[in-house]
Amino acid sequence: MGSANQNNNPFQSFWMAGFECSDKLNAHRQRVDMLSLTGHLAQSDVDYKHLKHFGISTVREGIRWSFVEAAPYQYNWTEVEKMIRNGIENGIQQVWDICHFGFPDGLSPLDNDFTPRLVNICVSFVKLFRSISINDELIITPINEVSFLSWLGGEAAGTVPYHTNNGWEVKYHLMKAFIAATAAIKAIDYKVRILTTEPLVDMVSELPLTPEGIKEAHFQNELQFQTLEMLCGNICPELGGNPDYLDILGFNFYYNNRWIINNGGFLPWVNDTNDPRFRPLSEMLKEVYQRYKKPFVITETSHSGDHRPDWISSIAEECSIVLSLDLPLWGVCLYPVIDRPDWDNLSCWHHSGMWDNLTTDAHERILNASYAAALQAAMDMTNNLATLTVQEK
Repeated sequence: MGSANQNNNPFQSFWMAGFECSDKLNAHRQRVDMLSLTGHLAQSDVDYKHLKHFGISTVREGIRWSFVEAAPYQYNWTEVEKMIRNGIENGIQQVWDICHFGFPDGLSPLDNDFTPRLVNICVSFVKLFRSISINDELIITPINEVSFLSWLGGEAAGTVPYHTNNGWEVKYHLMKAFIAATAAIKAIDYKVRILTTEPLVDMVSELPLTPEGIKEAHFQNELQFQTLEMLCGNICPELGGNPDYLDILGFNFYYNNRWIINNGGFLPWVNDTNDPRFRPLSEMLKEVYQRYKKPFVITETSHSGDHRPDWISSIAEECSIVLSLDLPLWGVCLYPVIDRPDWDNLSCWHHSGMWDNLTTDAHERILNASYAAALQAAMDMTNNLATLTVQEK
């Protein structure tokens, strides 16, 4: 207790909740509006009240860029303003994604006006938020998961611009916009903190281990840090990156984040065979901290179905190890906290939330009792180590 690494933690609660907010065009070129599909847009007030029963008072939200900016540089903030006010009324701290995979109709990261349009909507959002709340902490993610988004749109043709073999160019232009937006946000409000949200993966070679395989896995592993290296200016300095732009590092970690290179498989998340390639999450986070020396958050984590309780228990154990090392782990976000459908098959629900949706009623909230019990145990475990709680704040 009393760790110096927690003293500047801006989050109201260590355990957070994320609401799936993608508004992207999916693989079938259909617009997917997750906030509406899950019912959260219509009942954020109810969802926030549910969270307070668990002591969760920090959430990740998204503005749905494609809906706010239906025409270039023309914004409709009605729904966003309503959500901001719901958050304030319920004592919920909202961490905001400006671009969560979705772009306005007709806009691609490769377009010349992509950067100015992202910059402008980021600035407009900050002004909106400050018109409602002058002093509240404001934490923004200009673009969610640039690494994944550049792969999805630039390599897998799963969203705009629907390219293959062009991931680096998409990544370059997304980070050009991210950096410009960060500079513009800080120019009008230096108190705003930027939260990155990138996948944390571990690339391993096939067995038997060989020097060549280990070297190739190391090379593949390094690629995940390109976006952060661009943001702090270590690579592609012409984009204007700056170490000061690394305020809080967010890492998204799921059960299938340990990839076996060259075969498309992944290591089981339960290392019951004592695989020599398996690295605990705590070790991965420790190495990232040693690399950047910045506070960090697990910005997304979950499992689906019956594995949810065991998964969150394992995450809590790893977080406890990290906290015991006095490292600045500032929080863990359950993502998604409300069940959501698959992007490309909207009739298939993942059952990965703490609340399930088991019918066609998007407003239905069915608490998964096993997951909730495991979460409470996880909170009890980590709250003995994470000193910044809602009460202490």
